[in-house]
Amino acid sequence: MHYLNYGILVDLTYRLAASFAVGLPLVLLIWSYLQKETSMIRLINIYWKVSSLLAISMLLLTNQRPIGYLIAFIAPILMVCSVWFWADLNEELADLPPWKPLPLTMRIWRWTLTGFGLMATLTSSISLSCIKASSMPNCIAWIHGPQGLHKLIAKIFSFLFGGSWTEPVAAFIGYMALIAYIVGFLQWLLVRLPKQGRIAGEF
Repeated sequence: MHYLNYGILVDLTYRLAASFAVGLPLVLLIWSYLQKETSMIRLINIYWKVSSLLAISMLLLTNQRPIGYLIAFIAPILMVCSVWFWADLNEELADLPPWKPLPLTMRIWRWTLTGFGLMATLTSSISLSCIKASSMPNCIAWIHGPQGLHKLIAKIFSFLFGGSWTEPVAAFIGYMALIAYIVGFLQWLLVRLPKQGRIAGEF
């Protein structure tokens, strides 16, 4: 794929992620707390736990770690699964009046996130070859977004703590977070899922 066109597509993916994977679910979480809609609160809290994998991928890509490309491919798939998988939450959400603003917005968000997840997965699948050769032009396109965010975090970190937020530090934290994520996911997959099935429980 031509680098310029692919770079625009990657940039669009990051912008959509900021809107539909971060911004809107944050608004929905606050709104749900205000309306005391427990099923929505539980669903969005689960979503945040799962979607933290996206933040991990950005930490790793900041320092151009090859595994970051694989994580960026997996994250949208798990994010979409996290909002549709739970049988008990699906039933509770289906029972809410569909014409009310909050349930309607929640339904729109779930379908919009699904569309974003499909787009992000297809886009990031092209970068899977970067795991072996991360210097190719298409691979560099995925670095711009994380490094831009890194510069912003570095300024905030320096202002608040007077310390230095470097790319190796970001990668180290990304690796530590990834290990914790894998341990938590395996615990759910091997212990809770066989026991509880598609019931959200205390996930």
